[in-house]
Amino acid sequence: MSVETHDEVPDDALGNMVKDKLNLETGNVPSFANRDPSRAEFWDERFANAFMPWDAAGVPKALQDFVAGEGVPRATLIPGCGAAHEAAWLDAQGWPVRAIDFSPVAVESAKAQLGPRASLVEHADFFTYMPPFTPDVVYERAFLCALPRNLWQDYAQRMAQLLPSGARLAGFFFLRETPKGPPFGIGRDGLDALLSADFVCEDAWPIDDSVPVFAGAEHWMVWRRR
Repeated sequence: MSVETHDEVPDDALGNMVKDKLNLETGNVPSFANRDPSRAEFWDERFANAFMPWDAAGVPKALQDFVAGEGVPRATLIPGCGAAHEAAWLDAQGWPVRAIDFSPVAVESAKAQLGPRASLVEHADFFTYMPPFTPDVVYERAFLCALPRNLWQDYAQRMAQLLPSGARLAGFFFLRETPKGPPFGIGRDGLDALLSADFVCEDAWPIDDSVPVFAGAEHWMVWRRR
């Protein structure tokens, strides 16, 4: 896979954005060789250098509230899981869960962190992966905005394939149009156009406890499969 040129962002630009957001000192952002976010090597390099400004290092309150409101376990797939904090927590709540990432370094890191729950994480490509259950929920967290825009239609189609009627795509969406990325932001109208053929938005509200790189533009949303 390749990335369209207008979607690419040089690492120094990404680093400057993160420095501005996180108030990091010069030199705290590593220099990276891989600049194509459609390739696993791009993410391998960042995980290997512990450069993960998108990682909240915990389980977001919005997800906790969603789970508490369900009352019964829901089989959940987490694509682009990264450190997979939520996978361990969902499993502890009794929810069947699988977390996947196509970055081998991310998967290795997540497995080490999850310890006895390491088997919840698999090295896989979201666009071809078949979970061991029919998902009731696909949990979105910094996955769509990690994908170059030329893969967004594939994302929507794959979500529709994985989720049966009545199942839900639930999680966090970065609703800010950005000229470059990652993160690749999208406006609300654009997200509606992407998903509304197969999904109905049932819940949407802004998040006030985002990590700095998503601050002011992250929304919790629940989309039900038609």
